[in-house]
Formats: sequence, structure tokens, C-alpha cells
Amino acid sequence: MKKLFTILLIFSSVYAQAGKLASPEFIAIEHASLIIRANGLTVFVDPVGDVARYAAYGKPDVILITHEHGDHLDIPLLNALKTDKTEVIVTEVVFKKTGFGKIMHNNEQLNMGKLLIESIPAYNTTTERLNFHPKGVGNGYVLTLNGKRIYISGDTEDIPDMCQLKKIDYAFICMNLPYTMSVEQAASAILKFKPKNIYPYHYRNQDKTFADIHGKLKDLLSVNKNINIRYLNWYDQEKE
Repeated sequence: MKKLFTILLIFSSVYAQAGKLASPEFIAIEHASLIIRANGLTVFVDPVGDVARYAAYGKPDVILITHEHGDHLDIPLLNALKTDKTEVIVTEVVFKKTGFGKIMHNNEQLNMGKLLIESIPAYNTTTERLNFHPKGVGNGYVLTLNGKRIYISGDTEDIPDMCQLKKIDYAFICMNLPYTMSVEQAASAILKFKPKNIYPYHYRNQDKTFADIHGKLKDLLSVNKNINIRYLNWYDQEKE
């Protein structure tokens, strides 16, 4: 009986550790810059700003760049962060600016063993916004990491490619007028593809406060109690 108890205790401990690994850690840096850690991997998303703000998180295994705009692409910082072992994922336009990285076009997959990366289109559809993010240029990404699917929207509106996503555990959704989409557009898309958890991000430079934006989003999503709104301690939020 003692032996059986010991085996069960070991099994419970292993199971608990696996459960811990199953929940990725998300770290907000600012605006669209994000760090994801899970299953022994560290992924930097659109890193910009002061290199010192990344020092505590080690060297990235993967860096994802959604597109070429200055609030998503910081070439001197990229050079400071990457190592010879870092896989830098870029768009074709970004590659032309950096001279390095692995190009992913829309609707491609890259299997890295512990990490599966899918590139999702990201673009504007509203007439007066079309010049900000033309179709076929920028990427969003879906990461499958330790059994969890994480969607990073990049700069986009509520396009069909987003609305048709399936089985998303965590979704980072932009809401930054006039460049991306309104709270109403974001909520409409979220209610269609039904991610389990959503993180609003990329929402600075608007005439509404943090409370206004997220209060409205909460109201619009209240019709589906299975969608959890989560928040990270974004740098921009701290300044308000």
C-alpha cells in the first residue's frame, strides 16, 4: 500500500507539473510588444523600445515580427536581442528592411517541433484605412505551444480570416483607431471565433481612456459568458 501511495504521489506531481507547463506565461512590454514563455521556449513578439526592458527575460528562441511599422519593427533592438540560435520570423517587406529572418507569407505553417507557427492575414478593410495595412503584406500568427493555441492579431480589422479561426485558447486582439479596428469590430470578431480567453492590446493613442475601451468591450462580450477577458500590465496602461 505504501508503494502504491508513493507511485500515486509521483504521478500526481508529474501531472501537476504538466498542468503548469500547459498554461503559457504572457509578459506585456508595451503597446504591441509581448513575451510568451512556455514549455522551455521564449518567444518575443514585435519587440521595440529599450533593450534593458527585455534583459530579465533571457535571449529569445523565436522573434515574431508582424509587419514593418515602427511600433512593431525596431531593427537595432532586433540585432541586440537575437542570437545565432534565434529564429526570426518576418514578412517579405520586413526582410527587405532587415536583410535577415525567415519569411512567412500569409497562410503558411512552420513546424519547429515544440512550436507550430501559422501565419494569418492581417489587413484593413474600411475604405479610409486601406492604405494603413494593405492585404497580403502583414501577418498575424497562431502559435501552438504545449497544446495551447495562441492568436496574435497584428494590425488588422475584423477580417474573415480572424472570424473563422477555431479552437483558440488565448487571443491578443488589437483595437487602435484609426489604424486597426474599433471596439465594436473587435467584439464582433471575438463573438464569431469564440476564443477561450482574450487579451486586448495595441490600443494607445485614442481619445478614449483604458476604462472606456475595456468597459465597452466587456459590455459587448457579455452575451457569451464562456469568453474570459484578461488583462496584462501594459506599459501604456501604467501611464494613464
